[in-house]
Amino acid sequence: MFSVKINLMNAKKEKRGTIKKNPAWAKLDNTALLFPVIASSEMSSTYRISVLLKEEIDGDLLQQAQDILLPQFLPFRMRLKTGIFWYYFEENDRRSPKVTEENSFPGTYINKSRNNHYMFRVTYFKKRINLEVFHALTDGYGGLLFLKELVYQYLRLAHRDVFSGEKDRLSPGVTLDMEDSYLKSFKTAKSHDEAYCGGKAVIIKGEKLPKGEIGVMHGCLRLDEIKAAAKKHGVTINQFLVGIFVYSIYVEYLKSSSSDRPINCCVPVDLRSFYDSSTVKNFFAMIMASFRPEDKEYSLDDVLAIVAKSLKDQTNKENLDTILSYNVSNERNVFLRPIPLFIKNIAIRSVYYATADKTTATMTNIGDVKFREPYAEYVDRIYDMLALSRGQNLKGAIVCCNGILTVNFTTKLSDVSIQKRFFRIIASEGVDVMLETNEFMEDEE
Repeated sequence: MFSVKINLMNAKKEKRGTIKKNPAWAKLDNTALLFPVIASSEMSSTYRISVLLKEEIDGDLLQQAQDILLPQFLPFRMRLKTGIFWYYFEENDRRSPKVTEENSFPGTYINKSRNNHYMFRVTYFKKRINLEVFHALTDGYGGLLFLKELVYQYLRLAHRDVFSGEKDRLSPGVTLDMEDSYLKSFKTAKSHDEAYCGGKAVIIKGEKLPKGEIGVMHGCLRLDEIKAAAKKHGVTINQFLVGIFVYSIYVEYLKSSSSDRPINCCVPVDLRSFYDSSTVKNFFAMIMASFRPEDKEYSLDDVLAIVAKSLKDQTNKENLDTILSYNVSNERNVFLRPIPLFIKNIAIRSVYYATADKTTATMTNIGDVKFREPYAEYVDRIYDMLALSRGQNLKGAIVCCNGILTVNFTTKLSDVSIQKRFFRIIASEGVDVMLETNEFMEDEE
């Protein structure tokens, strides 16, 4: 087990290089437009990706690694600015943010003024390096790209003898494409009225943790075992895990009873492979695994079949074109462009709040992460976590590395029965489960 809440160690103050040149600027991508409007200390709009190395982290070397990497990584060298009609990014010429030992709960709000106006932060704890990113900056693809390069640079400093032939520069083949792929891939659909249709969903409620705290639970699984279990049920790994999550909500929260509202689990889809994009900006769409229990008791296989079909039917080019059309059409509306930003913000916030009760939870999967040789042998595994948002008191995140698939849950609720049910089902399928949590749990297995 580990503790997220730890004491801050004193760190030496070092001068860090600044970037001095004419600043570049860029528009926010279509998805990024939402996050500055809704972000607050209560809803941070950040995500975390962590790498667990096989050795203790040296904080000073990690700071040096970030200072070397950042000047080469323009997409992370941006600050958020407020224009008359839209937010925009401007290159940040301040010194790089301070790397600190972890001293707070994951996913907390990134106060830009206290972070040299950067929209990310790097912390560490024992063998773990954490990258937390404000979602307006990039999605998991861009976050992973930065974190992997940070790990490579750190290892070059920590093992100079081993990596003496390696240069302090980005890996071969890494491109920092900053196009807005939403606008590039946008096609006017005949109708996009049903892109996000549906009424209110089941909302998971209960006693909440003290303000500012967040519950974290990691389950580490062997990839080959989870793959075999999913195959036995005739579904993909992602369908299997999302389906078990939905079923766990049905059993533990709804007590296997019928409901006039569906359990809607939001699943982000990386659009890069569908539209031939390598952008480092956000480029994903949300689809919904939806299950509405009627007047009968559903088995796990029943729910898996419903969820698998729901996800499969939506993960196709035609449906994704419709979602893109819906998302981008408002941004391209010539009548909305001259409206002042403060009025747009009121409208965007109102729409977001009005639709927040259509989603029960979110489960994201950033895939199988591979580190290049010879750095890979220093990496143990990887985690990812989502901050909570309005109406969603429980979120899940999936990532795989070195044959270990990690499922991570974050919650505002003290009750962890849904998470326990999820991992019990996984274990009953013949998969070994190793749990880590920042909340005390009795071993009931």
